[in-house]
Amino acid sequence: MLRELKTFVTVARLGTFAAAGQQIGLTQSAVSAQIRVLEQHLGVRLFDRSGRAAVLNAAGRHALPLAEQMLALYAQMALPQSAGQFCGELRVGAIATLQTGRLAEALPRFRQLAPQVDLKLVPGVSLQLFSQLDAGELDLALLIRPPFPLPKELLEVELACEPFVLIAPLDVVGDDPLQLLSEQPFVRYDRTSFGGRQVSRFLREQRLNVREALELDELEAIVRLVENGMGVSLVPRAGLWLQRPAQLRVIELGELTFHRELVALLRRAQRQPALDCLLECLDAAN
Repeated sequence: MLRELKTFVTVARLGTFAAAGQQIGLTQSAVSAQIRVLEQHLGVRLFDRSGRAAVLNAAGRHALPLAEQMLALYAQMALPQSAGQFCGELRVGAIATLQTGRLAEALPRFRQLAPQVDLKLVPGVSLQLFSQLDAGELDLALLIRPPFPLPKELLEVELACEPFVLIAPLDVVGDDPLQLLSEQPFVRYDRTSFGGRQVSRFLREQRLNVREALELDELEAIVRLVENGMGVSLVPRAGLWLQRPAQLRVIELGELTFHRELVALLRRAQRQPALDCLLECLDAAN
C-alpha cells in the first residue's frame, strides 16, 4: 500500500495523473489504477476529476497530510540516529543573502559533523522556495517569513531579524528619510517578493508617492545602482555589501524602522538528525 500512498501524494501535489506518472515513471493508466486501488481500500473517493485535472475532494484533503505522515514515518525507520551516520541527499533552498551569509558560515561546521551528507543548494526567492518546499522538492527552505499563515504540517525556526535602512548616493544631502524618499528617484525592492511587500506597506503607511527609477529583487544589484547614483532605496541591513566599503550613505529609519524576519521552514514529519544538525549550525553562525 506504500506504493499507492506515494502515487496519491504525487498526484495531489502535481494536479494531474499524467504529470504524476511522468515524475514517478508510470503510465497515466497505471497511476489511475493505483489510485483506484487506494480508494477501494479506504472506501472513499479522493479526487474530483474534471477533465485532465485531479482535484482533491474533502476526503482527499483529509487523507493527504495523513498519507504524508505515514510515508515520512516509514522513511524514518531506516534513518540513522545521528547526523554523522546519515548518508543521503539533503535539498536546501535559500535566498541569496542567506546563501552568502549565514549559510556560508554554517556549512563548514556542518560538513565536519555530517561528512556523508550530499548537500544540494537551491537558490531562489522566498515565494518560489516556499512553493518548492510545499511541493516536496526541498527538505529545508531558508527565506523571509511568509506574510500568511503557514500550513500546520510545516515547522518554522527563527534565524534572524534584519532592520530596513534607507541607502542613498554619497552626493545626496539630508538625513530625513521621508523627505529623501519623496524627493529622490526610488529603486524599488521588488513588490512581489516578501521583503518588497514590506517596503510597499511602509510607503503606504507613510503616504509616500515615490518616483520609481527601477524595480528588482536582487539586493546586491540594488546597492550597486544606488552607489552609481540611480536613486535611493529601502533595503534590509544584510548581504555582502556590508562586508566591503560601500560607496553610499546608510540612513537609519529611527522610530519608523521595520524589519524582515528570516526563518527556516521544514516539514514536521520529515525532521531528521541531518536537518537538526544543519539548523544547529545555522544557529551557531549567528
